[in-house]
Amino acid sequence: MGEDKDDFVVTPWKVEGIIDYDRLIEQFGTERITEELKDRMYKVTKEKHVLLERNLFFSHRDLGWILDEFEKGNKFVLYTGRGPSGKTHIGHLVPWIFTKWMQEKFDTTLYFQMTNDEKYFFEPHLSLDDVRKYTYDNTLDLLALGFEPENTYIIQDIEHIDLLYEIAVEVARKVTFSTVKATFGFDNSTNIGSIWHSAIQAVPAFLHSWIYGKKTPCIIPCAIDQDPFWRVTRDIAEKLGYYKPASIQCSFVPGLKEGGKMSSSEPMSAVFTTDTPKMVKKKVMAAFTGGRTTVEEQRKLGANPDICSVFKYYNFIFMPDDKDLADIEKRCRSGDILCGECKQILAPMMMEFLEKHQAAREEVKDRVDEFSAARLRDELRR
Repeated sequence: MGEDKDDFVVTPWKVEGIIDYDRLIEQFGTERITEELKDRMYKVTKEKHVLLERNLFFSHRDLGWILDEFEKGNKFVLYTGRGPSGKTHIGHLVPWIFTKWMQEKFDTTLYFQMTNDEKYFFEPHLSLDDVRKYTYDNTLDLLALGFEPENTYIIQDIEHIDLLYEIAVEVARKVTFSTVKATFGFDNSTNIGSIWHSAIQAVPAFLHSWIYGKKTPCIIPCAIDQDPFWRVTRDIAEKLGYYKPASIQCSFVPGLKEGGKMSSSEPMSAVFTTDTPKMVKKKVMAAFTGGRTTVEEQRKLGANPDICSVFKYYNFIFMPDDKDLADIEKRCRSGDILCGECKQILAPMMMEFLEKHQAAREEVKDRVDEFSAARLRDELRR
């Protein structure tokens, strides 16, 4: 893709180009998160979150309604997920980190869907064994963030289809092929599993209401490329007797290359949660920056952090203190710090983060079954 913002592409399966988020909001029909909405959230949470403060979670559907319901005493549930088609990278962790914060602050339940069927339908090179392996591996990354089994249910679509099927059948009867064709761009060569999957992905938004027999609001924290699924889900929710799911969307964590997001298909653009310290440092030191051609020119004119992948990483995760971020931006623009020096600051931060994350992954390896949505079968029998 070129540098022209008109060239960007955002679908649930492909994100390319330099994203114009204002235009994307207009195209998708979501709304900007206002300062008023943030303040309403903080009234409950009693603390701010850097991903909201820096507008990295920037867009929503019905967030105000969710807060209205919560204030009335009608608690909501959370729903998010992962399509396990490869290793987890740092970009995948961002919405999960925010989801965990919401779960803790609003004291609520999370339904986390591993759409291993979706990846089998959409990725011809993957076998069923592959998607099961990635499901387990990605689950370790989720649990390493500190989720607890008391209020976290991990739904594996293939393994837990008995929990999903009845609601999926109801959804499927209400969704026409013309709707999914227009929403997702399906054509005559699309396998029928891919078409069916949009019904499966709607289910966790309604599952809590179905199990417990009480209409319950649901909000979905996710990257904005997943929004088309929730548009379809919202269209049929009230016809089935459920609330429309709300959602709150984040922007994409940038890749280490020039332009675009972090992508599993471009290994040097992505920092994976299982990367070794040596590999992390190699990727950071090769990262695209906003530096000048020569040291002399950069000392004189400064660099451009607006296009620098290293600075964007500070902004997302690795420099939560606003004063520290402002200081390094000032030094960058003034030419006081060179790109190599800046990379030398980021690399150990990233290595330390992953060292702790990898240790946490090891600790949860024997706990995966504690989070299985199979536990919900007991609720259905009561």
